Amino acid sequence: MIQVSKKAGLLALQAHAQFLDSGSGSAYFVYYSDTKPASIETAANPANALCALTLPEPCFKQLLSDGIELHETDTALATQAGTATWARLYNGNNEVYADFTIDIQDADIILNSVNIAIGSTQKLDSIILKPF
Repeated sequence: MIQVSKKAGLLALQAHAQFLDSGSGSAYFVYYSDTKPASIETAANPANALCALTLPEPCFKQLLSDGIELHETDTALATQAGTATWARLYNGNNEVYADFTIDIQDADIILNSVNIAIGSTQKLDSIILKPF
């Protein structure tokens, strides 16, 4: 495995933010209640989508010493009840960027509760991507 410098990784993440902003729409996260696919190439099952959280454009907020911070998402209403187990981040062209685990600790996305009630409001206040 090749490891790049921190500076190169941070510059690459800024390009990733540009990828997220590409397209006519805004980047967005979708929470899902089924098992996270082994690959981002595997289509997500829309029947298991709990809610979609949209990022503003541009989504890039600031450069950190060890990553980049994205702006917080808009507040979204859950369209289905269930237990959030993973999320997928799409760019403005509806292209997959990455998949994330969800839990109340030790996960890519930490929520106060993974039990999502239909009609509940959801929002990600802090989004930090790190190059390693």
